[in-house]
Amino acid sequence: MELALKQAKKAYQEDEIPVGCVIVKDDVVLAMSHNVKEKKNSVLGHAEIECIKKASKKIDNWNLIGCDMYVTLEPCLMCTGAIVNARISNVYFASRSEKGGSLVSSINIKDVKKLNHYPKIHEGLLNEKSSALLKDYFKAKREK
Repeated sequence: MELALKQAKKAYQEDEIPVGCVIVKDDVVLAMSHNVKEKKNSVLGHAEIECIKKASKKIDNWNLIGCDMYVTLEPCLMCTGAIVNARISNVYFASRSEKGGSLVSSINIKDVKKLNHYPKIHEGLLNEKSSALLKDYFKAKREK
């Protein structure tokens, strides 16, 4: 999660919402990414989507079963869909996203019936650091 937090800080420096993501398999980092929505002018520029694309390219396979994702903010509905479809085994996230989180907050993925895959969900790892970074970012934005 420390690596994901470093990616979130990189996003902050690039004036992107500070979310970072890392995908690991067998204790080997396959991919790291951060939000690039503004840079790419694309709604698809979420850290999780970027990281899934990089990890898939690295192993030359869309199927990421056996991989773990570490992300600083609970994934949204779009990213959760990508996580399910990529068959990521475990998702570790730092902070909940009460308005848009789709693992446990606004939507609980376990309540969605008949999906072909459900990742194991772990929350709270480095929550305070991740939450503080997000709060600092939005406070700075409001002050501009």
